[in-house]
Amino acid sequence: MTIILTGASGLLGSALGAALRDDGHRVVRLVRRAAQGQDESFWNPAEGLIDPGALEGARAVVHLAGAGIGDRRWTDAYKREIVRSRVEGTRTLVDALSGLNRKPERLLSASGIHFYGDTGDRIVDESDPAGQGFLPDLVVRWEAEAQRAAAAGIGVTTLRSGLVLSASGGSLARMLPVFKLGLGAPMGSGRQFWSWVSLEDWVGSVRYILQKPEITGPVNVTSPNPVNNVDFTRSLAKALRRPTLPLGVPPVALRLALGGFADEGILAGPRAIPRRLTESGYLFRHKSINEAFSAIL
Repeated sequence: MTIILTGASGLLGSALGAALRDDGHRVVRLVRRAAQGQDESFWNPAEGLIDPGALEGARAVVHLAGAGIGDRRWTDAYKREIVRSRVEGTRTLVDALSGLNRKPERLLSASGIHFYGDTGDRIVDESDPAGQGFLPDLVVRWEAEAQRAAAAGIGVTTLRSGLVLSASGGSLARMLPVFKLGLGAPMGSGRQFWSWVSLEDWVGSVRYILQKPEITGPVNVTSPNPVNNVDFTRSLAKALRRPTLPLGVPPVALRLALGGFADEGILAGPRAIPRRLTESGYLFRHKSINEAFSAIL
């Protein structure tokens, strides 16, 4: 089948695109530069520009585009860019899909587990309500734009992804140099939960969902076993055979470096589990954080 992919140059998009091609699918990437072949099509989500002809007849769309949540310090301007890239970009895509003569059967749209806000020790799944804060509010608006495609007869699944672990990119890749020097340490108190998933299981989950048209609505794409930051830190240091510092990184240092993202994305988080994936039969390759780090490193 033909699958449209946005965000194809990022960590997740690159890995997913390669896997889908290996599965025998034709993958058409929407890119924000001049297209360089029949497997690419130009779009400019900020200006609402997209070629409907490139979308016509595709069986599924996987929408992953958006500015990095934790890539830069949260200034007011960057927070506006985070919102714009997700809300307006998804709106541009859904408007184009809804106007097609031959619409796709599925839209899988990126989302995030920060929908739930900070839940402390309380376990949450897809049946739980939104939390409070910038990130929960963002995810609510982001998912609402994607869900508009359902009115056009397109099955919509929102991928509430956790912290995706890969040595080649993302948060883990940024942590590795520090931990390899023996300078790793818990963030703040370390009691906050980090709901993680290996890149291999993230790709496996998306491929699985594409084969299951009955799976619509929100899906937590996380490991069944989230861990708190202290256990995450210890496990990573152990996998690298390196020590950790005795004291945690002070919250004030994180806030100076990352702005509001420190409080919502590093020092707090949901203890989310993938109930819909596990109940539907998906088998995780890496259920524990130790298994994941052993495979990745």
